[in-house]
Amino acid sequence: LPACWDSQLFIKDLHFDGVPVRIYLPREPSASKRRGVVFIHGGCGIFGSISKELKEKIICRYLARKSDSVVVSVGYHLAPECKYPAQTLECLTATVHFLKTAETYGVDPARIIVSGDSVGGTFTASVCQILGHRTDIPKIRAQVMIYPFLQSLNFNLPSHQKNAAVGFLSRERTVHFILKYLDRDCSLKEPILAGSHVPENINLKYRKWIHPDLIPDVFKLGYKPPLPALFLPQVYEEVQELFEPGFSPLLAEDAVICGLPDTCIITCEHDVLRDDGLLYKKRLEDNNIRVTWHHVEKGFH
Repeated sequence: LPACWDSQLFIKDLHFDGVPVRIYLPREPSASKRRGVVFIHGGCGIFGSISKELKEKIICRYLARKSDSVVVSVGYHLAPECKYPAQTLECLTATVHFLKTAETYGVDPARIIVSGDSVGGTFTASVCQILGHRTDIPKIRAQVMIYPFLQSLNFNLPSHQKNAAVGFLSRERTVHFILKYLDRDCSLKEPILAGSHVPENINLKYRKWIHPDLIPDVFKLGYKPPLPALFLPQVYEEVQELFEPGFSPLLAEDAVICGLPDTCIITCEHDVLRDDGLLYKKRLEDNNIRVTWHHVEKGFH
């Protein structure tokens, strides 16, 4: 059978304003407009696709069937060949196109969510932050982030220590993939892991949002605060992107956060990125955003 054939779904490869997408539409006619799901795959921004990744095809088919929704999987171009922030901008372009043309696909534009796993969760957060206060297009109904990557300031949070050597995504590989994504020299990895890329004024500015003290005690068993790192200006200059909200959505100002839609965050216990999700959950709740949180105690990234 053709790779895109499904007995319950029409599956089409399209372009939304130049961005490749694969759309999954239920074959069964609907008496009313359906819900819409924008799905953004993970892969650190350097792996994955909408056509070759079995996992993404299974997820998108499952979502379309089980929720009777029209699912749009975004085929953003990968780094480092396609430079940051092109990935976020392509996800934004595809989402805006779907919001504007939803009725063409039998979708209620007021019932569209944006979702993604890992770096797909990062892009989800960024897209929703960018669109939060726009009034010229329909509002995103909700965002769903599955073990998202959300900050690049602190790689010594409790979840980083606890899961430092856990596969697939170890603490060391996390920073390795960040540098690959940005097309930077991997010799920067060790000073970034130590925290030497962050000047003291930035640490002080963002400690209200990114700090081990903000993690619930139940997740800090065995945690040992690291020794202060020596700031290295040359490293800081090489990785300026890490301090942009588009790369680290946890750094967005409260004025941006308060414009976000209802949110679902999924975290896993055996995941270095667990605490990114916990910190974002707290930030959203502090800004009166409704959050549903699901924690998988035996889950891995």
